[in-house]
Amino acid sequence: QVQLVESGGGLVQAGESLRLSCAASRTIVKMGWYRQTPGGQRDLVATRTISGITDYVDSVRGRFTISRDNAKNTMDLQMNSLVPEDTAVYYCYALYLGEEYWGQGTQVTVSS
Repeated sequence: QVQLVESGGGLVQAGESLRLSCAASRTIVKMGWYRQTPGGQRDLVATRTISGITDYVDSVRGRFTISRDNAKNTMDLQMNSLVPEDTAVYYCYALYLGEEYWGQGTQVTVSS
């Protein structure tokens, strides 16, 4: 079992920044962030392995940075230059022993 607790999110204007954080209850090899809009699918934003390998969806590359503190089992997503299209519920994700785990989700709203 893995528990994921998210924090951060909120309402910002276009061009501003937000930081999301996720704390895991154990060491996870692969963690990441996904996002979902109303009526839409849950889509990948970024992932990072415990060894530091990262992957980003093209639409956020260069604006978002995913980082991890392996000693604390935490993961952050620094989101810069936000645009209204980034508005979504963001979910922390963990892959552990072949099982997927999700945080409760946190709303990010970017106004134009």
